[in-house]
Amino acid sequence: MELRLLRSFVAVAETGNFGLAAKALSTTQSNLTKQIQLLERQAGSQLFTRGRHGAALTRAGEALLADAVDLVRRADGLAQRMERIAAGAEGALKVGFGMSAIDVAPRAVAAFRTEHPAIDIGLDDMSSTAQFEALRNGTLSIGFVRLPTPPDIATRMMRRDRLALAIPKSESAPLSTRDALHRFIDGRPLIRLDPARGPGLTAQTSNLFSDLRARPGVLYETSDLLTVLALVAAGAGSAVVPVSTSAIVPEGVQLVPIDLESSVWSIGTAWLRGNNDPLIPLFLQSIDALSL
Repeated sequence: MELRLLRSFVAVAETGNFGLAAKALSTTQSNLTKQIQLLERQAGSQLFTRGRHGAALTRAGEALLADAVDLVRRADGLAQRMERIAAGAEGALKVGFGMSAIDVAPRAVAAFRTEHPAIDIGLDDMSSTAQFEALRNGTLSIGFVRLPTPPDIATRMMRRDRLALAIPKSESAPLSTRDALHRFIDGRPLIRLDPARGPGLTAQTSNLFSDLRARPGVLYETSDLLTVLALVAAGAGSAVVPVSTSAIVPEGVQLVPIDLESSVWSIGTAWLRGNNDPLIPLFLQSIDALSL
């Protein structure tokens, strides 16, 4: 059954007149009559009685009207929703982030939710490598990742991050020179994040240690960055973490940024190349509005 036939049926029923209904549908009365006749053949019943005063519903027409009105309204509602989705006015957006975006990702999601309350948005904590795979299989829409990325992932540079020493506030450490950093790190057991949990951070710290020609040991290893910082705050030892963790540093921890090129990397937003989801540019606009 064609929706246009039901729409014609509803128009005639509501106006009670073929001429008025044809005008409302922007068609001719002759064409509208043919559509109603076709619908009547499909229904196996006469739907209207035609008279001098217009068109009146038969019992069969009255029986079918409620369902016809419901279908037409639902179809119109679906069309409107499709337009809203195409314009990015509703839908679902899944956002990933790693440790270096632990400060900006929640802010961006909160700002986006305020601006677009009809859109369902979620936030998942995962490494850059895991985000790349999630972008490819469609379980993630956009992410905050370490740059550079594989060729099939489109990106936009957001900012740079760097490593810092997280040490107890009670500890004094003159770390302004390369030699001072070498002396502090070399041979010292450090608290660190599990390499499987933070492969990017592990690679960056390894580059730093190679640059400093320092070989630290491992005091504790944990799968959560908050636990790393909590152990430092408790005075258990020191750790190397991203400067961006300043957003979650507990009382009792001081961060000392490491001013070496080997400690710096770039952070950006990433999505699957060729993904035309209209929510992605909307989310990028929310990020642009933040002061980073």
